[in-house]
Amino acid sequence: MKQLTRYVLRQSMGTAIFVVMALSAAIWLTQSLRLVDLIVNRGLSTGIFLYLGLLVVPRFVDIVLPIGIFIAVLFTYNKLIAESEIVVMRAAGLSQFDLAKPALLLGALGVVALLSLSAYFLPAANRNFKDLQFEIRNKFASAVLQEGTFTTISENLTVYVRTRERNSELTGVLVQDERDPGKPVTIIAARGAFVTTDDGSRVLLADGNRQLYDRSTGKLSVLSFEKYTLDLTDSHDVGGDRTREPQERYLDELLFPNDVGMTQRFRNSLILEAHLRLVTPLTALSFAMIPLGALLHGEFNRRGQLRRILLAVAIAFLFETLDLGLRNVASRFPSGIALLYFNAVLPALVVGFILFNDRIRMIGQARPMQQGAR
Repeated sequence: MKQLTRYVLRQSMGTAIFVVMALSAAIWLTQSLRLVDLIVNRGLSTGIFLYLGLLVVPRFVDIVLPIGIFIAVLFTYNKLIAESEIVVMRAAGLSQFDLAKPALLLGALGVVALLSLSAYFLPAANRNFKDLQFEIRNKFASAVLQEGTFTTISENLTVYVRTRERNSELTGVLVQDERDPGKPVTIIAARGAFVTTDDGSRVLLADGNRQLYDRSTGKLSVLSFEKYTLDLTDSHDVGGDRTREPQERYLDELLFPNDVGMTQRFRNSLILEAHLRLVTPLTALSFAMIPLGALLHGEFNRRGQLRRILLAVAIAFLFETLDLGLRNVASRFPSGIALLYFNAVLPALVVGFILFNDRIRMIGQARPMQQGAR
């Protein structure tokens, strides 16, 4: 019995690992293309590119791992049925639970892996990614500027550059600075150049004007200049004082935040993120059991299992769609969080009841026999 369990589990796990790696690699390639230009044209090192790419991997694994488990169980058990191995196992005395045990173990391993991601690796990766992104924006702001486009350096600072030379010289510079909400500033300069200091990036501007609008008085003041220095760092969002987003926080920081002046809306977003970290691992077990319910319930069909495979795919698609919809509901109404847990465990409970309930299993096995008698 144990050898058969290890045999099926080994096949399922190998397929799951392959699918997860393939899907993660495909998503990683599409996302990393946005970072290639930072190396080719903007001067960032290959090490920073690879480090940024490594930090986004946990996000992909968190998404594709349940899908990989679903595909692995569906593929493995369909292969075992097509090659009559399931028939032989049943003839050898394996119960329905014995047949389902490898998939259940694979689902349990998926739950443990996703819990470890949710508890530590995912928030740690997101936190390091945001910190590095902040550092790039402040100390390497010249790397993110694109010619002929409006580039958002931070939430309140936008820069437009008509052309830029390889020696960091700029022409046609337009800056919209709203770091002081009461006094937004618009700067127009004919020329400019980047300078990197220990405190961050600076832009030396020449031959332009600085327009400051005072919203309290409604007055506009214009200052023409031959030389002007612009600080690109965001003084309202610096270093360790930066407010951590929900995706960057560990579970204890989500459940017991100590932020000063936190709004109720932000607190609700933290609570929702904490529950999503706990709900997502449960989906791995449900995704493992959906193929079991479709393939193991009923008798062997020599004409193939296409209908059952399509049924499993349809149920998984419906389950995922409902999960996304409930997440949207929970983001608006905190009372809807309970529905996330119910939806996460519902497929596993239904499939378990169908597979391991003797009366229902006997009805499912009797129908093919009746059809054959006719």
